[in-house]
Amino acid sequence: MSADSGPRGAIVAVLGQRSRRWRSLELVFDLLAVDLSGANLREAHLSRANLRGANLRRANLREANLSGADLFGANLSGAHLFGANLSGANLMGADLSGAYLLEANLSGAELIGADLRGTKLGGANLSDVSHGGSTQWPKGFPTPVGPTLETA
Repeated sequence: MSADSGPRGAIVAVLGQRSRRWRSLELVFDLLAVDLSGANLREAHLSRANLRGANLRRANLREANLSGADLFGANLSGAHLFGANLSGANLMGADLSGAYLLEANLSGAELIGADLRGTKLGGANLSDVSHGGSTQWPKGFPTPVGPTLETA
C-alpha cells in the first residue's frame, strides 16, 4: 500500500486540485493534526484552513494559499513554501526549521515561538509579523520590525 492511498490519498487529491473552479469556492478545511508529510500540495487553496498540529514535513506547498490558516504547532520542517501566501496565518509554535520560504508572503503572520532555524527567507515579506524572544530565527538573520509579543 502506497503512502498516498486510502484516506490520505483522497485528502491529498482533493487538496491538490488546481482548477480555477476550486479556487473560487469558499471552502474551509478542518485538517486538525492531519499527516500530510511529503504531500504535493503545490498551488493548493487552504485559506483559513485548520491545520493545527498538522504534519506537513517536507510537503510541497509552493505557491499555496495559506492566508489566515491556523498552523499552530504544525510541523513544516523542510517544507517547500516558495511563493506561498501565509499572510495573517497563525504559525505560533510551528516548526519551520529548514523550510524554503523564498518569496513567501508572511505579512501579518503570528510567529511567536516558531522555529525558523535554517529556514530560507530570501525575498519573503515579513512586514507586521508578530514575534518575540521565543521565536528562533535563522543564524545571522535580522529580526524583522513588527509587534514583539509573547503569549501569556
